[in-house]
Amino acid sequence: MQEVFDFLKKNRTYYLATMEGDQPRVRPFGTVNIYEGKLYIQTGRSKAVSQQIAKNPKVEICSCADGKWVRISAELVDDDRREPKADMLDNYPHLKKNYDPDDGNTQVFYLKDAVATFSSFTEPPRTVKF
Repeated sequence: MQEVFDFLKKNRTYYLATMEGDQPRVRPFGTVNIYEGKLYIQTGRSKAVSQQIAKNPKVEICSCADGKWVRISAELVDDDRREPKADMLDNYPHLKKNYDPDDGNTQVFYLKDAVATFSSFTEPPRTVKF
């Protein structure tokens, strides 16, 4: 899991894919955090992505840099506790102007049953599960 976190953190932007009915939706994300031994991401409950995840928590994440990429399939689990929200925002202080752990909008998810595949054009794929 640490390797996945390091890759996503280093690249700063990753793409999260969800489903809206039968239509895939992909958008850039930038938050990633480890809290209590789980990999977390963050969004706002008011966003369409939140409603999409509520209906179907299975997602994929993709990030690439320097000729390498990682694809992650996982189920997202909503963690509504204040502590992981506050920890996420402490690691991304610039988000505090838009989010607060007590605002009813800040939402964090941890990845469950994640399978990450690291790939490149020069090395065979390698899979990490967490």
